[in-house]
Amino acid sequence: MNRKYYGKVIFELSRPGRTGYHLDSNGCEEHLATLPDNLMRHSPLRLPEVDEPTVVRHYTNMSANNFGVDSGFYPLGSCTMKYNPKINDEMATIPEFANLHPLQPADTVQGALKAYNDLQAMLCEIGGMAEFTLNPYAGAHGELTGLMVIRAYHMSRGDHNRTKVIVPDSAHGTNPASAAVAGLKVVEVKSLPDGTVDIEALRSLLDDTVAAVMMTNPNTVGLFEYSIPEIADMVHAAGALMYYDGANLNPLLGIARPGDMGFDVMHINLHKTFSTPHGGGGPGSGPVGVRAGLEKFLPNPVVVRKKPAEDDYFALDYEIEHRAESLGRISAWLGNFAVELRALAYILSLGKDGLAMAGSLATLNANYVKESLRDLYKVAIDRVCKHEFVFDGLIDKSTGVTTLDVAKRLLDHGYHAPTIYFPLLFHESLMIEPTETESKETLDEFIAVMRDIAREATETPDIVKGAPHDCPVRRPDDTSAALNPVVTYFDL
Repeated sequence: MNRKYYGKVIFELSRPGRTGYHLDSNGCEEHLATLPDNLMRHSPLRLPEVDEPTVVRHYTNMSANNFGVDSGFYPLGSCTMKYNPKINDEMATIPEFANLHPLQPADTVQGALKAYNDLQAMLCEIGGMAEFTLNPYAGAHGELTGLMVIRAYHMSRGDHNRTKVIVPDSAHGTNPASAAVAGLKVVEVKSLPDGTVDIEALRSLLDDTVAAVMMTNPNTVGLFEYSIPEIADMVHAAGALMYYDGANLNPLLGIARPGDMGFDVMHINLHKTFSTPHGGGGPGSGPVGVRAGLEKFLPNPVVVRKKPAEDDYFALDYEIEHRAESLGRISAWLGNFAVELRALAYILSLGKDGLAMAGSLATLNANYVKESLRDLYKVAIDRVCKHEFVFDGLIDKSTGVTTLDVAKRLLDHGYHAPTIYFPLLFHESLMIEPTETESKETLDEFIAVMRDIAREATETPDIVKGAPHDCPVRRPDDTSAALNPVVTYFDL
C-alpha cells in the first residue's frame, strides 16, 4: 500500500489548474445562451483537479486495500461468500447479453428470454416449486414479494383476518423487516436450547389470524430443522402458509428441496448460492418460487414459451399483467439480468451431481473447522452442523477477550472477520461459514490462526484487545462513527 495515497480523498490530491485531459472547442458554447436560466449553473462545479497518473494511482491503491473473495478466505457466516468461477462473469458480460435493451422486440432477444425461461425451470427443480419469478432484485426484495404473494392468496379467499407472520427468534433480520413492510404483524416464536424451533410454543401461536410462518432451514445456527414436516402440517391445518428463507440453501443443493418439506413459498439468494460477487451491498437477485396453485399471484411480466410455428418462441407475456390476482410489477423489468446469467452458468457448469457435491462439501468444511477448534472456542450447540456453525466466544473468558477482539485480530492475519454477535441467541456469537470452495489447506491455515489467537488471548491478551495492528485503519470508535458520521469531504 502506497501510504502517499492511502487515507486521502481525491480532493486532497487536487491542485488548481491541473488536468488530465484536453478538449478542443466544439462550438457548443454558442448554444448555451438558448438554455433556460434555471438549468444553468451559476457557480463552478467542485470537481477535483488532478492529472491522470494521480487518478490511476489513487484508485488503484484504494482498490488494493479492499478485501475480496479473490484475494483471501472469507468465512462470513450467514452470508455465503464463496469463490465465483470466472466463466460465470465471462458469460454475463459477453456483448450479445451485455448490450441488450429491455425494450427490444422479442424476436431480437430470443437467447436472453430462453436463458430466463431455462433458469426459472432449473430453480423450480432445485427448490421443488411449481413456478419461479426472477423479478425481485435482492433477497429482502424476494421476501417482500413472497409475503405479498401470501397476503394476496389469503385476500383472494376472503380471509382478511390473517395479518400475522410468525418468525423464529433466530431468524435473519430481514424476515421481520419484510413482514412489517408488507403490512403484516410480526410474532416471535422461541427456540429450544438445541437451537431449533419450539414446536409447542409455535402450536400455541397458530390461529386464524396467522398468514404464514417464516423459517430458514438450516437455521441461522447452522442446524437442520428436522421437524419441518410436522410444523408444515400444523401450519397448513391452521390455514396458514409456510415461507422458506433461502439464504441458507447452499448446503441443501441437490440433497433436499424446500417444496418437498412442505414450504409453499420461497426465495433464493442467487448472489449467495449461485455465484455472484456481492460484497458491499450488491448486486443481488432474489427469485421467488411458489407451489402449485399460487402461480397466478406472482408478479409480471413473465417469460412464456409459445409455438407460433415449428420452433419454440419466447416472449414477455404482458397480457398476464392484467390478471386480477397478480401482484403486477414489483420491479422495472425482470430483475438483475447479469446476476441471473451468472447463476445459469453456475448451474449448467456444475450439473445435478456437482450441485449435490457443493452442498455436501459445504457441510463437511464447516464441521471440520468446528471440530478442530472446539477445545478452545465454545461450541454454542453441540450438534452436527450444516454449512455454518456458531461459537459462543472463547471457552476461557477470564482474559476478557471478546468475540469482537478475535474478529479484529483476524484482520491482522489477512482474513475477513466472520459474522459476530449474530444470531442473538448467544452473548458472544461468532458465526463461521467456510463454504464448499475452500481447500483443506486454506481451512488448516485458518484453524492455525484461530488457535494462535486463542493462545494470545491467554498469554498476551492486550495484543488481541488492541487489534488490528497491521491494517491501514486501526480500531475505530464505532459509537462515534455512528452518532457523528462524516459523509462528505466538504460542504456541498
